[in-house]
Amino acid sequence: MPSRASTRKARDANQTAFAVVQQATGQVTPAEPDTRNPAAVALAALGAAKGGQARARALSPARRRAIARKAAAARWKGRKR
Repeated sequence: MPSRASTRKARDANQTAFAVVQQATGQVTPAEPDTRNPAAVALAALGAAKGGQARARALSPARRRAIARKAAAARWKGRKR
């Protein structure tokens, strides 16, 4: 699954070829500078690192099983058996 933090857009074949030629000829344009607030980025990373673990601790075993069953049903929906 792609990362949510990834902000790169998918390129078509022509854009990819253009980028390869630019890089091969040394005409690469500089990347855009990161304009995000470094403190906010660090805080978001800290929250993301502990978010799933905190949620898992807060859920009861019965609720975790119900969530897992629902996820499994969604994965298997529409498949032939």
